[in-house]
Amino acid sequence: MRPAAARALVFTASAAVLVLEILAGRLLAPWVGVTLETFTAIIGTVLAGIATGGWLGGRAADRWDPRRLVGVLFAAGGSATLAIPPIVDVLGPTLTRDIPAAAVALAGLGFFLPAALLSAVTPAAVKATLTDLRHTGSVVGELSAFATAGALAGTFVTGFFLVAAFGTRQVVAVLGVLLVAVGVVVGLRRREDAALLVVPIALVGIWPAVAAPCHRETVYYCARIVPDPDDPDLRVLWLDTLPHSAIHRDPTEVAFRYGRLVTDVVDVELEGPLRATWIGGGGFGLPRWLDATRPGSRSVVLEVDEGLVDLAVEELGIDVERFAVVVGDARVALRGLPPRWADLVVGDAFGGLAVPWHLTTVEFLEDVSRHLDADGVYVLNLIDYPPNGFARAEAATLLEVFDHVALLAPPDFLEGRAGGNFVFVAANRPLRLDPLAARLRARGAASVVVSGEALEAWVGATRPLVDDRAPVDQLLTPPPRLPPRGRGEPG
Repeated sequence: MRPAAARALVFTASAAVLVLEILAGRLLAPWVGVTLETFTAIIGTVLAGIATGGWLGGRAADRWDPRRLVGVLFAAGGSATLAIPPIVDVLGPTLTRDIPAAAVALAGLGFFLPAALLSAVTPAAVKATLTDLRHTGSVVGELSAFATAGALAGTFVTGFFLVAAFGTRQVVAVLGVLLVAVGVVVGLRRREDAALLVVPIALVGIWPAVAAPCHRETVYYCARIVPDPDDPDLRVLWLDTLPHSAIHRDPTEVAFRYGRLVTDVVDVELEGPLRATWIGGGGFGLPRWLDATRPGSRSVVLEVDEGLVDLAVEELGIDVERFAVVVGDARVALRGLPPRWADLVVGDAFGGLAVPWHLTTVEFLEDVSRHLDADGVYVLNLIDYPPNGFARAEAATLLEVFDHVALLAPPDFLEGRAGGNFVFVAANRPLRLDPLAARLRARGAASVVVSGEALEAWVGATRPLVDDRAPVDQLLTPPPRLPPRGRGEPG
């Protein structure tokens, strides 16, 4: 094999491995979310595939014609790549809700084999190129460098361009076909090699029969809009594994329990038109509610995912021109907003079971406090399940920054018998908790108001979250089962 050809092949194979590694998070997200455990499973699986491929590829190159072996590895790696979406989408819904175990299983079944096959290309190319043992070090070093360069190229091109420009499954399909084509050109010259092409052709035929779980794939989420079977005027926006927003035809109607709790807090604590900052836009249901119920209010919406903004406009009919929408990370964007401007800040920046940990810490809440007017209120929607380690840690964090903090949740949440959305209220002036509790009782809400010593007792010895220690993914407990599709959290 000519050195130039060997360099191009190891570059291509290694680039493909890293393309798949980055796309793995996108493909697994609808079933296991985007958590630290998910990425740990993906990285561990791909590294195991790289190690296995390097070892077995070297042994295979000592037994068979290495040039032909490179062709077989590319064709087989392309076939394994084309098999990833059907494997993930068929097996994903059947896996246990033990997220670490499910993530490892799904990553292993989908990504170990293509990573191993493509990583075996480098030792086979070394064997095909090496003609003089005196130059072993130079050949191995050079091809290893080109393999690493390919991995870097795959990483940057995927992260900065491919994910934003194309759908994940489109990229996987094109990549798989290209890898098979390279295998045919490089080493599949015999008549019996045609049998190797049966698998990728069959896999391409299977793809249309496997329904992709996403209505729309954004840069960050697998998003889908599901009509509510009991209310024709209600549509639910799902992000990855959980419902995120419920959008009613009537903007004054708020469907989810946590959303109604937020409106309860706003109506009790704040009067007149408001200046509000929303950390997380999603379906824009709550900013839309404020616009409809408090004429003259001004809202700034911080949304990291431009795709969700487009989805809200095109699929949900939201007039986002009524809000000042800032697309970007909320922690960075918040620092650019004026101090003491907001009467209300609402934190609602999780999608599925993925929580941006840097929006949960003492340092971030200090930025929120600086942005609030002296009489302003911070309302935080947070999701957790027994033993509620994340909810307790966030309560401790709020108590560290704000003078007055309250928690709104059903009694069975507080007692550790159930979980879901916890709503926190925080301010640097006394909260109107008695009128708030009376309002909840009057409308028959399941939630109660907990504050003062009772809240401190619930928190116990839990430590606040800080930038240097915020293990949110480990503290957040996933639900034992997901809500039925199309139904939000019950009232």
